[in-house]
Amino acid sequence: MFVDKAKIFVKGGDGGDGLVAFRREKYVPEGGPAGGDGGNGGDVVFRVDEGLRTLMDFRYQKHFKAERGEKGRNKSMHGANSEDMIVRIPPGTTIIDDDTQEVIADLTRHGQEVVVAKGGRGGRGNTRFATARVTAPEIAENGEEGVERWVILEMKVMADVGLVGFPSVGKSTLLSVVSAAKPKIAAYHFTTLTPNLGVVDVGDGRSFVMADLPGLIEGAHEGVGLGHEFLRHVERTRVIVHVVDMSAADGRDPYEDFIKINEEIKLYNAKLEQRPQIVVANKMDMPESEDNLAMFKEQLAADGKDYAVYPISALTRGGVQELLYKISDIVESIPNAPEVEGVAQTEERKVYRFEKREENDFTIRRDNDVFVIESPSIEKLIKRTNFTTQDGIARFARILRNMGIDDELRKRGAVHGQTIQIGDFDFEFDENNL
Repeated sequence: MFVDKAKIFVKGGDGGDGLVAFRREKYVPEGGPAGGDGGNGGDVVFRVDEGLRTLMDFRYQKHFKAERGEKGRNKSMHGANSEDMIVRIPPGTTIIDDDTQEVIADLTRHGQEVVVAKGGRGGRGNTRFATARVTAPEIAENGEEGVERWVILEMKVMADVGLVGFPSVGKSTLLSVVSAAKPKIAAYHFTTLTPNLGVVDVGDGRSFVMADLPGLIEGAHEGVGLGHEFLRHVERTRVIVHVVDMSAADGRDPYEDFIKINEEIKLYNAKLEQRPQIVVANKMDMPESEDNLAMFKEQLAADGKDYAVYPISALTRGGVQELLYKISDIVESIPNAPEVEGVAQTEERKVYRFEKREENDFTIRRDNDVFVIESPSIEKLIKRTNFTTQDGIARFARILRNMGIDDELRKRGAVHGQTIQIGDFDFEFDENNL
């Protein structure tokens, strides 16, 4: 089964907790703190494996969670960092954040990788908090939580040449006669439901990969019919080979079909209009095909469209070899795979940067008798604070006081004993905590 789109959940490993410990050695009366830091959680890393061709594996496994770091140890020993979780994906996969629709990465080459979910940092042990004034602190941090997100994987076929055109114009037949691919062929519409790839040997030492892509209908750019399931793969091809049925089967107009297909491609992505395109007049072995071809060329000239038209018969293989030579020449003139909308091909990894925290990054609002403090940085601090020790509680209160929260609460009328809510936690305002 060919699967080219999947939605999965990824989570970086949580950091290990720091440790509160003290040295207790014979003949060492004041050994001091000896709690080590927790280890960092593992990252979730996506890596390209050229041996994969679909996203089939992600139909059965949709959750990927890296291991958390080990807790800190005594004797100031650091907890072990967790190994990164490597998730293998096929070349040509675009990774998109499901919430923001941001393109995280577009990976095309074997071995390329990107960190999709960063692991959390390990918490500091009490050794880190020792000072000349506080020689035996009972403070240790909890590990940070790893980043978690839903991402969408979209695989776009990695082919040099993409065959486009209405259903039943002979795309699958052409692929079957120029390569070893065996696509399903039949005399009814929408035979091709998934892309078929084949390696084409031109015969002069050159070769390229050709993809027979699902047929189009009007409204495909809006998702009608196979819609985006087809157009997604056109973005990746270097050369578009537009196959037109010159036999005018079923009373169709070849030129009208040609215009409609190009319009659908343009409406989906305007940049594809600039992609090199070869027009292939297929089924020239059929009656009236010659007359239809002459009319087709006249209409192209009348509209000022400068396309080279190559008449062939995929069934009898007439004109096919000349077509392959021309395709190969154009492919060689475009050495690099086209860029995907929203991300440059040179971008191989996502760079995470720490933004400078604002001094007053909090808001206070009153909900009846409760003061609600909203601040991402304070909520993050709560998660890292160990409230089981008095020193940990005192450090948390000291940080809030230094941020100016106590003074702001007093200005807003907070009195001793009043409830202060931060995230899921309720605290009691203490006027004596000066």
